[in-house]
Amino acid sequence: MTDHVIVTEEGGARVIKLRRPEKKNALTQAMYRRMSDAIDTAQNNPDIRCLMITGGSGVFTSGNDLEEFLQAGALSSEAARASDMTKFLYSLAHNTKPIIAAVDGVAIGIGTTMLFHCDYVLASTTALFSTPFMQLGLVPEGASSLLMPATMGHQRAFAMLVMGRTMTADEAHVAGFVNAVVSPGHTEVEAHKVARELCRLPAEAVAISRKLLRTPPDELTRRIDQEAHIFGERMGSKEAIAAFKAFVDRKKH
Repeated sequence: MTDHVIVTEEGGARVIKLRRPEKKNALTQAMYRRMSDAIDTAQNNPDIRCLMITGGSGVFTSGNDLEEFLQAGALSSEAARASDMTKFLYSLAHNTKPIIAAVDGVAIGIGTTMLFHCDYVLASTTALFSTPFMQLGLVPEGASSLLMPATMGHQRAFAMLVMGRTMTADEAHVAGFVNAVVSPGHTEVEAHKVARELCRLPAEAVAISRKLLRTPPDELTRRIDQEAHIFGERMGSKEAIAAFKAFVDRKKH
């Protein structure tokens, strides 16, 4: 449902708001398509100076909707590469506008990995970052195997991506992927302040400088494809099948 993602324009910022609170903003294929479209259509619009991604108060996103994920039959590397999630990641990789993320509450899986494609991340004191790929017998996605070690070092990235350790907002701030920690319910307010600050800067100079700072898009998409290929292969592994079976069994009881 596209109404699970609300896209608005506010003073030069395009705001992409996840709104599926009954499922903790779990992401569906339709939501990925809506987010991709919001990012892609902003690229050649000079009136849009920056983007903002938010989940509202209390939750950012619990990651992929696993029930839909299983029903979609993403059991092969080809399906993984062609998925709407991968297309969304491509949109992030090719995006040229500054992205602000406002994280209030849990950010699980891609809810965390997408943040490494963002340029300024605000988190509330209740934010919790988690990438439980190993618990599902899977591997990292979203070029996180490239971006996370580059941002916070191999050891922290290993603890999160391989060991499944969670990070609090303060820990994420120390690790370097959260810019500022704010009170619960205030992430969007602070994000709009950052957006206004960005919108006052010369747009062309910002775009050029951002491009210089970021990993080149072709390098990102190569890693996204590599991860998606392995991710798809892992979906058919005994470990992943057992993990997803356990997930389905828990949902039944």
